[in-house]
Amino acid sequence: MGYCVLKHAIFFIMPLPLTDLLQYVFTEMRDKLRKWREDNHRNSEQIVDVAEELINEHASKLGDDIWIIYEQVMIAALDCSRDDLAWTCLQELKKQFPGSQRVKRLGGMRLEALEKYEEAGKQYDSILQEDPTNTAARKRKISILKAQGKNTDAIRELNEYLELFVGDQEAWHELSDLYINEHDYGKAAFCLEELMMTNPHNHLYCEQYAEVKYTQGGLENLELSRKYFAQALKLNNRNMRALFGLYMLAGRGTKENKCSVKAVEEMLESMQITMS
Repeated sequence: MGYCVLKHAIFFIMPLPLTDLLQYVFTEMRDKLRKWREDNHRNSEQIVDVAEELINEHASKLGDDIWIIYEQVMIAALDCSRDDLAWTCLQELKKQFPGSQRVKRLGGMRLEALEKYEEAGKQYDSILQEDPTNTAARKRKISILKAQGKNTDAIRELNEYLELFVGDQEAWHELSDLYINEHDYGKAAFCLEELMMTNPHNHLYCEQYAEVKYTQGGLENLELSRKYFAQALKLNNRNMRALFGLYMLAGRGTKENKCSVKAVEEMLESMQITMS
């Protein structure tokens, strides 16, 4: 529901004085944007819907929060192909923070959205000249290579990046996805192993590792696949992909006699988790 409609709906449900009603709507919109930021929700259409009215009608009430909201809205606007709104937010941020590397990066992201990749790359290069350790600018350069379909170059750049920033889990996950796209499952598995070492309780990493091992095939890989699908279910008994993976392995074991009876029994025991 749009916030203009919501405003009128609240008026009939809650017969408040107009000033109180406007304050209520303002507080609702501001708090909703803050919660989405804190929870890292990228629900871009909702953000644009809420924030456009908030900025247009209540900008003066937001104080210093307006700047983080401009950044939040600009990224959402780029997702929604709203270059007009993204440009407005960017100009406000440039006026307030001239020369800011963070604002320069946002400008580069807008150029990416417009598919002006060469200009965007130059923008990120200028940031890296000032600060070679700026990880965000490095990652944006890699995103340009991906957008251009240059996966081999993106893989090379990500490997160089991880030599410097080995603890970046997001980069390891991105690299595993790139290797999967290139059907290099051995290297994809290595990336996921790195992720599981640093975050062993993440059920998604276990599930993805199991899927890679299943794709590789062979007795040893299938046994590892079964083990990690079961582990993913232990960590999250609602992981349906892991449960489906176990079903697939059971069928494969029956037809090709590649899984031991004990392995199938352990698999069925793991499946009971979902019924508890």
